[in-house]
Amino acid sequence: MAKNPYTQPNRDEAHDTERCTDANSKSDNLETYRSDATGHDLRTNQGTRIADNHNSLKAGERGPTLMEDFIFREKMNHFDHERIPERIVHARGAAAHGYFQPYEAAARYSKAGLFQDTGKKTPVFVRFSTVQGGRGSNDTVRDVRGFATKFYTDEGNWDLVGNNMPVFFIQDAMKFPDLVHAVKPEPHNEIPQGQSAHDTFWDFVSLMPESAHMVLWTMSDRAFPRHYRYMEGFGVHTFRLIDRQGKARFVKFHWKPLAGTYSLIWDEAQKLWGRDPDFNRREMWGDIENGDALEWELGIQVVEEEDEHAFDFDILDPTKLIPEEQVPVTPIGKMVLDRNPDNYFAETEQVAFNPGNVVPGIDFSNDPLLQGRLFSYLDTQMLRLGGPNFHEIPINQPVCPFHNHQRDAPHRQTINKGQVSYEPNSIEDGWPRETPPAEENGGFESYQERIDAHKVRARSESFGDHYSQARLFWHSQSDVEKEHIIAAYAFELSKVERPWIRERVIKEILPNIDMELARRVGEVHGVKPPEHPPAPSEELGTTSLDASSALSLMHRGQPDIRYRKVAILAADGVDGDQVEALQKRLEAEGAQGLIIAPSMAPVATVQGGTLTPDAMLNGLPSVTLDAVAVAPGDDSVKALAGSGLGLYYVQEAYKHLKPIAALGDGANVLQAAGIEVPEDGVFSAQTVDDLYADFQEAIRGHRVWSRDAKANDMPA
Repeated sequence: MAKNPYTQPNRDEAHDTERCTDANSKSDNLETYRSDATGHDLRTNQGTRIADNHNSLKAGERGPTLMEDFIFREKMNHFDHERIPERIVHARGAAAHGYFQPYEAAARYSKAGLFQDTGKKTPVFVRFSTVQGGRGSNDTVRDVRGFATKFYTDEGNWDLVGNNMPVFFIQDAMKFPDLVHAVKPEPHNEIPQGQSAHDTFWDFVSLMPESAHMVLWTMSDRAFPRHYRYMEGFGVHTFRLIDRQGKARFVKFHWKPLAGTYSLIWDEAQKLWGRDPDFNRREMWGDIENGDALEWELGIQVVEEEDEHAFDFDILDPTKLIPEEQVPVTPIGKMVLDRNPDNYFAETEQVAFNPGNVVPGIDFSNDPLLQGRLFSYLDTQMLRLGGPNFHEIPINQPVCPFHNHQRDAPHRQTINKGQVSYEPNSIEDGWPRETPPAEENGGFESYQERIDAHKVRARSESFGDHYSQARLFWHSQSDVEKEHIIAAYAFELSKVERPWIRERVIKEILPNIDMELARRVGEVHGVKPPEHPPAPSEELGTTSLDASSALSLMHRGQPDIRYRKVAILAADGVDGDQVEALQKRLEAEGAQGLIIAPSMAPVATVQGGTLTPDAMLNGLPSVTLDAVAVAPGDDSVKALAGSGLGLYYVQEAYKHLKPIAALGDGANVLQAAGIEVPEDGVFSAQTVDDLYADFQEAIRGHRVWSRDAKANDMPA
């Protein structure tokens, strides 16, 4: 019988046996698939030449993005599907459950049900994240932090998907894939992970002046929060709220941390990469487990529709913020995070946010970056979570009933009864039915904005100011914060290999922000900036404010020392009474005094008892805590002063500007470490009562900034 070559196995003779002994054979084999774009036009995947790769297609320059924009949709669709299954951005995250409770003011601005009853607590799930790195990257890299909140309201889910910075790098979503490609690890070697200090990022931003404002934010201390509880959050975009009478107002959303604002400093953040790459998520998890909830107020800046054009910038431009001196933030509610997830994958990893998830009373503006996000998020979630039924994953399900005629597809959990999967129908008496819009419990109705415009691929001239708010941010910083920004630019550019990219930043970008900034960064790199800002006047822009206090982290006074963690260094022979006295004083104010010892063995006290260490010297380093105290006791002090770990512990705390206290002969440890006693932020006394007031005040201020210049000489 004749053999069928399409059904028979290859048993009679060998196939594909030619030897490939040439070392270049595989490279030659791949040559067919290699592509070099040099000298070629920019085209779509279907071969159509692209005339404008910067602007999505809109109904008018300030209008909404149109669904027919096949160039944008192809670009964004491909970008959304570049990672399986990890998130393309915001891959590394940590989350917590809690609730939101509105204030009386909320109901004046929106008919949304979650704002109407001041006694009602709406459940929330909040995910914090870094942007650039993968799931295995570090918590404390220099990066933007995601601040995404899912409100499980009685009217459906509302997702407020924002960041810890109020502006963004780009004005139009068309450039989002380019931005992320530039900031991600470089494709030829997958280096560096979760960092912006490399050629492709700085090449991109130096060619995109609109990014200057956001880059300045990321070079500031905002880029590494000390703890999520000290981190501000922003909706970034301009949204609309609709009240019960149907009146619309533009709003910007703000999350204000009730614990105050506090960031790491650069050297401290770097050391935490190795000491505890899970630092931020560990801190949040541990605090919630200990009953120390995280709290924020939700506030809004409200702009009446008739005042849309009353500013010297465009409120639809996502690279701009509205200064709080011009439009104060009105608190409309409080959020409390008080429960950890039960399972990281099922909740934190599978949660799906989408700025397009809104409820009646909340609507969008024509911000072109927001408009693009409304396309992108649904698209990427369907791939990442295996299909269109990701809304049935428990963490994503709303708390209210949801019925429609969508059926089947992968991972369907719902078993739909009956014959009907269409609308209108008479077989099921028309159910489920539409709900007309209403002041209360109505169906969603998009705000009826009049649009009379041409279809254009363009950008409004009102988006042309790229530097005025960058200058405002710079002039709003304290001297210490400015020094940190200068150091950040100097370091980041030192990692850029191509000299012309460094020169472009120093000569063509920084002088438009501030000449001193450009000069100082230029000195480090041997590049002299021009004598005057090189940008045209329309890009330089103008602002009516010289400075805004709300833009400086250090301007805010810290309310108390709640949640602060203080290391109490102790070894055998310690004065246990003084240790316990300090712990009690700290605990009375909601802070913690943690006993740090050479080992985890019980510490013998001079009173004849023992103390149980919370950690070892090399197990909970000073970079993870807020202040250090050296306990008294002759044998204890001798052991710590003779220990390299003990000396390094206090030296590192000194270098990172943390308050340091020495009780009794504990001062000998500081002197052995080369630290003067007393000194700025270094306190010494015989008893806790004698030094506590000064020590507490320094802890409340977080850092001893007056020690900044001197601390650089500390070798730790």
